[in-house]
Amino acid sequence: MSKFTKEAQKTLLDLLSDLGYGQTEAEPRDLFVRRFYPIKQHLRAFDPDVMLVVGERGTGKSALFNAVFRNGLLSALAPFAPELRLPYKKTDLIKLIPGYPIGAQFPDPRGLKNALKTPDQAVDLWFSYLVRVLKDEISDSGKLKFLDLPGGAPDQVLDAFLKSGNEPLLALDRLDQELQEADKWLFVGYDELDTLGGFDWEAMAKAIQGLVAFWSSYARRWQRLRAKLFLRTDLFRRHAGIGGADLAKLAANRVELGWSDQNLFSMLIKRIANTNDQLFDYCKGARISFSKEQHNIFGHIPNLKDAEAARPFIERTVGQYMGANRNKGQCFNWVLDHLRDGHKCATPRALVRLFEQAAQKERGNPRATPPKLLHPTSLRQALEDVSADHVNQGIHNEWPWLYGVRERIARERLAPWKRRELQELLDQNWSSSWGQGEKHIGPPAQTARELIDYLVELGVFRERTNDRIDVPDIYLFGLGLRRKGGVKRK
Repeated sequence: MSKFTKEAQKTLLDLLSDLGYGQTEAEPRDLFVRRFYPIKQHLRAFDPDVMLVVGERGTGKSALFNAVFRNGLLSALAPFAPELRLPYKKTDLIKLIPGYPIGAQFPDPRGLKNALKTPDQAVDLWFSYLVRVLKDEISDSGKLKFLDLPGGAPDQVLDAFLKSGNEPLLALDRLDQELQEADKWLFVGYDELDTLGGFDWEAMAKAIQGLVAFWSSYARRWQRLRAKLFLRTDLFRRHAGIGGADLAKLAANRVELGWSDQNLFSMLIKRIANTNDQLFDYCKGARISFSKEQHNIFGHIPNLKDAEAARPFIERTVGQYMGANRNKGQCFNWVLDHLRDGHKCATPRALVRLFEQAAQKERGNPRATPPKLLHPTSLRQALEDVSADHVNQGIHNEWPWLYGVRERIARERLAPWKRRELQELLDQNWSSSWGQGEKHIGPPAQTARELIDYLVELGVFRERTNDRIDVPDIYLFGLGLRRKGGVKRK
């Protein structure tokens, strides 16, 4: 410790302040894989019999999708789950093709809405665009004229698809037979399904229902042509969790992406340790155990037998207590407890952002004494920024209507509320737009009561005793709220 100087502390803070939060899609492959943390339970998503991969917002659906469908890491990931059914451990035994998003090769929200008049049209649309993304895999594809039409014209594509008769089905049957004879697999992956239809919730619902209905119908027909549908949990419950026997079987064998406290801390430490050799040495100085040899692809991988094994790292980085003594709470417990949503779940995205932002706060106003890197005050201040970022990301990506929720509850910023009080707040200007800008955006519910139930389902709100509705910290500050009886913020 005597050798750990202020200068060394400043260097590590500079490195810690850039952990790559929100950079997954833009990261070069070598950087992505060194930050990616493989979880055995998540890898079951690539069992041939699993088609639905479900997870809450921020649980790493897109990271897992990108690891396999964009960066081709499936064969490298297979050794992390040796007991799972992953028979295609050689790269040449499997081909991975994105089915969505595919950019300009798919309809825009307006075109999609116009093309989804009936449930059958939704199924036909996904059928036709599946054949299109598999064009290069299909022998004698010249017979299928709709393959050469522009992807942004779904009306033309569907019309030509229907005129093709049985040819599209027979083409995929032949492809599946060829795969069986070669003992190979072909996976088609679908991610970012919450972007379907833009801000039109009805169009998004029809599109998701059509996609799941299509694959639930054909899952038994094709043996080696398989789908991987990455779907947000609330969308699965609302739009994909209903249907016949085929869909029930598909849903029963789904993989749900959850993160234990042990995996969350392992992910954080792996990302920090692989950022720089100096940070790796700092982690080792906290008695963190790593794999004996550096993995040639994934870098330094921590071996935490449980979440408690991460305590020395947290206490070396921040300290033992959030204040002068235990009455202010233990730092180790505080970190995840204040990132949990209404379902008591914390996400990798928020945890990485917390440490990254705390390091930036500490650089601007150093308080921690070496070998600590962060002062508890920086962590508390960072939580407010993480909450604001978490809410804003939701508004700009998954839930644009959340802006309207924030605006309507601004009249009473003290949580929790009685349910009746909250309903009255949300009822204000119900028919007005719930989004930013000129485009009209409606709420994803018919009444204020239904909206509260949906927000509870999402984990944005949580129910307490005596018919009260509260807001977890990860959303509290971002929604411009504070807790009754709490300290007034500047």
